[in-house]
Amino acid sequence: MPDCEVASMNDKARKETILSGMQPTGKLHLGNLEGALRNWVRLQDEYWMYCCIVDWHSLTEVYADTSELKESVFAMAVDFMAAGLDPEKCAIFVQSEVKEHAELHLIFSMLITVPTLTRLPTYREKKDDLSLDSYGFLGYPVLQAADICIYNAHKVPVGKDQEKHIWLAKDLAIRFNQTYRKVFVEPEPLFTPIPLILGSDNRKMSKSLNNHIPIDFTEKETEKRIKSYYTDPKKVRKGDPGTPEGCPIYLLHQLYTADAADKIAPPCRTGELGCVDCKKQATENLNVALRPIRDRRAELVKQPDYVWDVLATGRDRATQRAQSVMDKVRRAMKTDYRYKKR
Repeated sequence: MPDCEVASMNDKARKETILSGMQPTGKLHLGNLEGALRNWVRLQDEYWMYCCIVDWHSLTEVYADTSELKESVFAMAVDFMAAGLDPEKCAIFVQSEVKEHAELHLIFSMLITVPTLTRLPTYREKKDDLSLDSYGFLGYPVLQAADICIYNAHKVPVGKDQEKHIWLAKDLAIRFNQTYRKVFVEPEPLFTPIPLILGSDNRKMSKSLNNHIPIDFTEKETEKRIKSYYTDPKKVRKGDPGTPEGCPIYLLHQLYTADAADKIAPPCRTGELGCVDCKKQATENLNVALRPIRDRRAELVKQPDYVWDVLATGRDRATQRAQSVMDKVRRAMKTDYRYKKR
């Protein structure tokens, strides 16, 4: 069994390692659930898995006010487990509690140029939108590469928009291996189909846009939010023909309504199904689907000691793995200065 892995895992079934991370910048919503967490839950049975709450990354935006960070970390751990991540199958932990992330970040920062970082699309897109121009923001992808490589992760489950960042992690692993000696696995992106989840304004679901449906919404709050959803502007009243493919409510039906292509799309096109009834059906089916997650979430919130214990155990597992990799890094760089008796 590989060092530091979770004892209950089946070594024969899991031959490769995965690193996944998410920023604790607010309550998780449907986009997070369907775009990432559902996939992570499936993968935990196939890989050695490290699920990291990347609080250092969130500092690029909240560094001036970290008063809510602890609460956000706790809420994310609760949401992870409520969605189905099992601490017996994967290590759930907080990035800043494993200091080796920072150590490898420093080393990797010596192997990359500033022009390379400024050419990354995420930097160019967000620099002006978020008015961010700190070193921490520029070096975000280098820390992300360290997050991946400190566990010698083989795969990183991401959407296509993060492909360049995984490329950078692979490039830094190669640079290190060529400069010193081979220590790192060359990580690869693990692309899986990610359902498109749109918010109430027909844009990508996002907390910052306030168009999202948080996992911890009550059923009444969910109903209220879905009632506010954008629908086909040409379908003003029942009887008007609609175009389900362009409607965010139909996207919810595709996820939460059985046989939506047969039960929802045809009557929408003919006008037989009005938007009010369509939203009502979507709300009912979504609430039914989320009920087990919400119930589990409510239980976990009442057990803060258990949640923090899970994070502590995950930290210890992650630290063991990270320290093992960093020992190899230091030996490769000849910076393992510890005196050894001959």
